[in-house]
Amino acid sequence: MATLRQTFRLYPTASQQSKLFYARSLHQLLYNACLAHRRYEWKVNQKSVSYFEQQNILPAFKECWTEYKGLYSTSLQATVKRVDLAYNSFFSGLRKFPRFKSIRDYSGWTYPSASGWKVNSNGKHGTLILNDLKIKIRMRGKAKYWGKPTTLTVVYKPRLNQWFASITLKVDTPEPLYGAESDLSYESVVAYDLGTETAITTFDGSEFNEIENQRFTRTLEPLLKNAGKAKRRKRAPNRRQRVKPSSRWKKANKRESQLKRKIGNQRKDWQHQVTSDLASRYDIGVTEKLNTKGMTRKAKNSSKRQRQKAGLNKSILDVGFGSLNKMLTYKIELKGGIVLQLPTKQLKPSQRCPKCGKVHKEWADISNRYHVCDECGF
Repeated sequence: MATLRQTFRLYPTASQQSKLFYARSLHQLLYNACLAHRRYEWKVNQKSVSYFEQQNILPAFKECWTEYKGLYSTSLQATVKRVDLAYNSFFSGLRKFPRFKSIRDYSGWTYPSASGWKVNSNGKHGTLILNDLKIKIRMRGKAKYWGKPTTLTVVYKPRLNQWFASITLKVDTPEPLYGAESDLSYESVVAYDLGTETAITTFDGSEFNEIENQRFTRTLEPLLKNAGKAKRRKRAPNRRQRVKPSSRWKKANKRESQLKRKIGNQRKDWQHQVTSDLASRYDIGVTEKLNTKGMTRKAKNSSKRQRQKAGLNKSILDVGFGSLNKMLTYKIELKGGIVLQLPTKQLKPSQRCPKCGKVHKEWADISNRYHVCDECGF
């Protein structure tokens, strides 16, 4: 079984949209209330509040604030869980300290189980029923794979003024079968390596193929810089000084957002085309395991190559190492194939002779790309 996420565009009527906005505001207020509760208990009583404590308070909370009685209990618990996850991320050093969220920064809410909602679809368009809001919303979209719906997240994007339904599905993944039992021959094997100069280099045992790096960010970077420069000349919002943004700043901000969204959509479309083509031609994929988060870390303040590291990070993120690996993996596995991700730290592929397997530490210097093995002469 594989867990996939599929996103559909929602088309609510005017009355349905007002109910969605109302539910979103209630979840946003609940998030801030849980955050205020934790802050108060720590400031006054030096006490940490757990998720289960806040979850157990919800029945009494609903008795006091009767408008929450109409919302599904598990969706309210999921909102409380968001606060707990924000604190856990802060204590793990992954995020900053949790802050109160305004309604424009609160995207939506989640139904963490299959109850409280229902989707009528076979993967192509359909309708979404939200039981607590008593509405049936028309939705559009196509899912390549369809299975059993498990969770739902209702998302609103203010800059687009659009609603979306993000549904997670349990999809039956065929078990890799061998010999006469398998429909696949498992003879088509591809080894691929991700890079910045060339996005993907593949080797199928007989020939090398290079997939060019499209450099989406670099192509639209001049327009993006001009849009950012134009926005800086306008009156920006400042909450502390209670300064509202000017209408010209809003237009410039919208223009910048449109360009960023265009870059992201172009990259995602290209990634799907490339990975679908490779997955359709090969049954086994082999690559190295990459720590993209570690590779794109900022350079230290004391480093003399901060600008070079920033440029390298931009190039890595422009190709999308992490998403490319994920896409190719699940697409090959869903048709019954196999993907092997080899541990780079243990294998040391750039220091190991491909013929005899001896490790040469001096080969790690990337200024020299040509080596001769002193063990076998390769």
